Amino acid sequence: MTAQETARGPKHKRDLTRRKVVAAGAGAVVAAGVGGAFAAGAFADEETTAAKGKAAAKGKAAGTSGEACYKLTSETTEGPYYIDADKLRRDVTEDQEGIPLTLRLKVIDSDTCKPLANAAVDIWHCNALGVYSGYESMGSGGGGGDGGTPPSGMPSGTPTGTPTGAPPGGGGGGGGHEEPTDDERYLRGTWRTDKKGEVVFRTVFPGWYQGRCVHIHTKVHVNGTWTDAGYEGGTTCHTGQLFFDEASVLATAEVAPYSANTTTRTTLDDDTIYPGNGTEGGLLRLKYKKGAIAKGVTASLIMGVDPETTQDGTGDSVQPGMSASASAG
Repeated sequence: MTAQETARGPKHKRDLTRRKVVAAGAGAVVAAGVGGAFAAGAFADEETTAAKGKAAAKGKAAGTSGEACYKLTSETTEGPYYIDADKLRRDVTEDQEGIPLTLRLKVIDSDTCKPLANAAVDIWHCNALGVYSGYESMGSGGGGGDGGTPPSGMPSGTPTGTPTGAPPGGGGGGGGHEEPTDDERYLRGTWRTDKKGEVVFRTVFPGWYQGRCVHIHTKVHVNGTWTDAGYEGGTTCHTGQLFFDEASVLATAEVAPYSANTTTRTTLDDDTIYPGNGTEGGLLRLKYKKGAIAKGVTASLIMGVDPETTQDGTGDSVQPGMSASASAG
């Protein structure tokens, strides 16, 4: 990864109070309107499985009044490929091939350890060959993360072969925002946390591209309003990335279509975005059958956030009453 990739690029100017998510269909809106109850749909089995971790979650949430009972989850840059007004859905897979991944996130107030209900959680990540939807013309991992020129000769549709071209500009790193180049939106979605602060997504295990380890981007929005059109208003209280341990990534590399990806891969230890502090830094807890990772992986994490703080997507926080520019100084 070049020094340019680690340097903070120009801020993506965004109205932090604006947030609108377009529903992926009437069914999604109805599901959100009933509090995101997992037992109501295709994720009914996951509600039962998630209940098994109640005791552990309660242990994490133990603390005394006025005492921080859970560390803040590390803030990172949103990268160039965030798309606002994304689809309201839990299953973001669409037609993408890859190892099934069930992602379970629990969002809590890091000060009180109380769950944050009705928060909007975004996830987005590249596919098995390192390509982001909305930016397919930029190829594996894009090319605009540091203001560089996108690789030429990239496929305009979903890639079927090994990604090629010049090294990207750190598609998940600190570059400025890039405007979408196409209408694809696979492996992106937003969903509502339930009364326990929990949200479950169904996707595929991400692949990799040059300059970054395997990761998933995420945002948490609070104080907005859920409407028939989706989620509107509110502020972004967390911008982060979720990471995978090396053993799991090496196991996926033996499975198609990941095995077709010959792009040089950055390890977790060598990644300049991963803060190196375990689960606090976004390192997911993974469960899968050893020797049979192709059958599917379950990933989980408790995210401690500060609902009173606004994150501007660069890793800086904006305290109440401050502007985004003031916080960067």
